[in-house]
Amino acid sequence: MNRPAQIARARLDEMRLALMLLTRLPVGRLSDPMPSIADACWAFPFAGLCVGTIAATVLAGAISVGLAPAIAAGLAVAAGVVVTGGLHEDGLADTADGFGGGKDRAQKLAIMRDSRIGSFGTLALILALGLRWTAVADLAGQDMHHAAVAIVAIAIASRAGLPVILAFVPPARSDGMGHAASSGTAARAVVAVTLGFVGLAVLPTLVAALGIAVGVVIAQFLMARFAMRQIGGQTGDVLGAMQQVADLCAWIILLALVR
Repeated sequence: MNRPAQIARARLDEMRLALMLLTRLPVGRLSDPMPSIADACWAFPFAGLCVGTIAATVLAGAISVGLAPAIAAGLAVAAGVVVTGGLHEDGLADTADGFGGGKDRAQKLAIMRDSRIGSFGTLALILALGLRWTAVADLAGQDMHHAAVAIVAIAIASRAGLPVILAFVPPARSDGMGHAASSGTAARAVVAVTLGFVGLAVLPTLVAALGIAVGVVIAQFLMARFAMRQIGGQTGDVLGAMQQVADLCAWIILLALVR
């Protein structure tokens, strides 16, 4: 196999690995040599594109058959959760439980690794899902096409900053996804961020795209600072929480700008 073909296959395998990590979509087997998580992190926005497209399709389909925007929005949010297997929501719940209930770094990390969900995690999930559902329903009631486009754009943008965190924030553990992916390079982070901006470019206005971009950057930066103070770095759960927080901030900013 010639060099360009090898490079193309490597990039394709990295995209497939990103889908394997962040979604439940079937992607087949990876070829040898298998890419590392750090290699694949640039393609996290591509996983967002797939998740967002499925959720947006469900929204459009539900409204086209006459369902109310609120019901259609609930189905779209549910579709996104099903496609990802609740991965990011699980990270948000674990992070909320750990940061809210642990007395020190070791206890916080132990709580985050516990599969059981506590009161902080439950409340975080209720608020996150409720706010997202309401936001999608609000925009869908105004303009279904705008809402569908926004679902895709925000799904991409909320994942685009995660490789930056992996490249510049140390892992809090010596194992786990956060550690395995922490060797990602700045170049891959730049690629991911660029893809995030490209995703936002589909929004109807430049103001909305820039506003969301700034909001996502600030939200994930503040989350990174908070994680450093709480546990000394990032973990897979923290990355999931960052995606959820960025997603919610993006929706709030978008709704404020389209009024």
